[in-house]
Parts: sequence; structure tokens; C-alpha cells
Amino acid sequence: MRFWIGIDDTDSVKGMCTTYIALLLIDAIKDFGELIGFPRLIRLNPTIPYKTRGNGAVSFLVDLEDLDKAMEIADEIIKRHAELSDEKTNPGVVFVREDKAPLLRSFAERAIKDVLKIEDAIEIIERHSIPHLSYKNGRGLIGALASVGANLEDFVYELIAYRFPEKFGKPRVVDENSFYELDFKYYPTIFDTVDWCNNVVMAVPGTPCPVLFGIRGENVEILKESIKMLKTEKWDKKAIFITNHATDMHIVEGEEIKEFRSYRVVGRVMKKPYDIIGGHVFFEIGTKNGNLTCAAFEPTKQFRNVVRDLIEGDLIEVYGSVKSSTLNLEKIRVISLAKKFAEMNPSCPICGRRMESAGKGQGFRCKKCKTKAFEKIRVEMRRKLETGFYEVPPCARRHLTKPLIRMKVEKRHVFR
Repeated sequence: MRFWIGIDDTDSVKGMCTTYIALLLIDAIKDFGELIGFPRLIRLNPTIPYKTRGNGAVSFLVDLEDLDKAMEIADEIIKRHAELSDEKTNPGVVFVREDKAPLLRSFAERAIKDVLKIEDAIEIIERHSIPHLSYKNGRGLIGALASVGANLEDFVYELIAYRFPEKFGKPRVVDENSFYELDFKYYPTIFDTVDWCNNVVMAVPGTPCPVLFGIRGENVEILKESIKMLKTEKWDKKAIFITNHATDMHIVEGEEIKEFRSYRVVGRVMKKPYDIIGGHVFFEIGTKNGNLTCAAFEPTKQFRNVVRDLIEGDLIEVYGSVKSSTLNLEKIRVISLAKKFAEMNPSCPICGRRMESAGKGQGFRCKKCKTKAFEKIRVEMRRKLETGFYEVPPCARRHLTKPLIRMKVEKRHVFR
């Protein structure tokens, strides 16, 4: 019988990776459970406060001869490899019959866009009699179910290479130049590998997890071919996942703004953006649901200069996650620009040169032509900012955020 096996919440900031544990399980049951298609890496709501690290859950479809044995092996692997000693790590594993997976679609959408409770997962499990494994408070059951039920109308692929266990937690040996060469050759089919402007290799994690590198893109065969260019330490194993990375699946539209959700909202800038200590840039927009504070935080680097160029009256569309009543910007669309004016000394009507002050309260004069004027003039200034889409640079991009190179829109201002 064919089952979807979903796993979540096995890692922590100290190490491990749910994709790695999924591969261990796939390998351990291969004698009686044949993998069908690609395993899936499903990112959930990125703003959830109790996520372990990247808030990614994994599921895979297998033709299974012995469910009980698979559950026993899964239990052994979780107990041996999951970060159970970390108070934030609460694994969950579900075994969902293939015909029941579509029943979880609504639950999965809520897990990606909304905030769920453990009780919501338990209710689904009991209603559909889903075999499962739960550890500690069992919060991982939410992601495990969601990874099975997620409906991937849009998706990309990610090829992940893993280190040998004895190297976990040790510095990675990679030639960063090889990742830039890969990007130069295969971008945009393969994307978000490096950030040229900020000199960051995003494909190589900085955490003590089993992952050596992860390359994401639109084409499986090109992904396989591309890694031949990479110069790194030897890897233990590798796998390709189908994933909702770079899809904007977390974005909610047209609803009241709530904490820990992500939105696309149209509004008009209420006042000029301002900087605070730390290099963070804030401003407010007026929306149909009231004013909303938006922020481009320091890690968004050059994107902040786009935000600083906004002025009162600009009509924009913002994308981002809300926390502490502030929308953390992921990208914006400038819909229309307000006119910007500046007061200047008048020009001489004879020679065209800018007049000089004639003294306090005496207006302006042209020394050459002896002409006079008594008031400054209001001149429309050319705006540096253009209409269109702007995004944070790759080094600041969240997993779920859809980069502009994947969006079929006009006037894309891409940071690479």
C-alpha cells in the first residue's frame, strides 16, 4: 500500500536537519518500501515564533509492504538522530494513506500561511485515523501533516549534498569561487546560489547541520550537471527535493493584518522613510485597514536605498511578514510616484542664470542683468526611483519569497 510519510521538527540551532533524517529513513526501509518520485521539502509559515530553524518539513511517497516495521524503524531513527535534548525540538511523524493526502490540503495551506496549534493536528489525525509518532509535546505533527497535504501548483527543485557524519559541526571545506562560476553559467535557471553585490555564498549554510550545500533551480538535469563545477570536500550523500521554496506560498491577500502572518498590501506612503540606530529604515503606509508600519532592516542591505527614496504620496504594494505590528519587507512594487518639489532661487528672465539673494527681506537679483524677483520658485524634481518591482538582495531572501526572476511581471529591478 502507498503511504505518504511526513516528518518535522527534528533539528535545532545546534544541528541536524529534517531532510537528512528523511533520507536516513528512506534508505532504512528501501527493502520493503519503494520511494516514488522526489521527496518534498515544504517550508511552513516563516514567522512562527516557535520554529526550530528554517521551519521546513519533509514528506515522501513510498509503496510500503509493512507499515508497522516502517514505524518501528522511524522511531529508532528519530530517537537516535533528532535533537531531542533541545527544548524547542518536538518531532512528529505521520503515515498517511495516499488516498487521504488530498484531505490535508486545507490544513497544509493554513500551516504555511497561518498559526496552528498542536490540537489542530491531533484533531486531523484522530478524524482520519492517521498512524503517527509523537515526541515530547508533538508540535512536529503540524509540519508533518502539512508536508503531506501541501498542494504544489508552483515549485522548484533543490539538490542538497550532505557531509560525512564525522564532519558534522566542523568547518566546511569549499572553494567559494566555484559557486560564483556555477551562478555565472547557469543563472537564472539556477538561482540564489550567491549574492554578487554582498559577497555571500548562500548555497553553503553556516550552521552545524549535516548539509554541505544546497542548490535550487527550475531544471533537475541542469542541477545534476551543475554540481560537477563545485569544488568542495567530498560528500556522503545527495538528494533532490521538490519544494515550495521561492513560490510566495506564505503570502496572504486582502485580509485584516494579524501578527505572525505574511501579506501583500497596497497602500500610500504617509510620510518620508526614516532611519533608526542599527541602519533599519521605517515608514508608514495608509491601507484600507488603517496605517501599517513597514521596515527594511539592516540585513536587506542596498534594498534600503530603494525604501529611502520613497516620499509621501507614493502608491506602493508591499510584501512581507508581520511581527510586532511591523511588516518586514521582502519586496515592493512601486505603482505610481508622487511629484517631488523643491524651492529654488528664481532664474533671470534675460540670461537664464540662477539669481542670488539681494539680502534679508530684499528678494533676489541678477548681478549681470540687474533683474529682480521677490519670491523663490517651486520646481518639480526628477525622482531617482522608478515604478516597478524591487526586492531584497539574495543574502536577505527568505526560503519562501519568490524572487523577481521567477515572476512574470514588467519592470523588474533585480539585485543579484
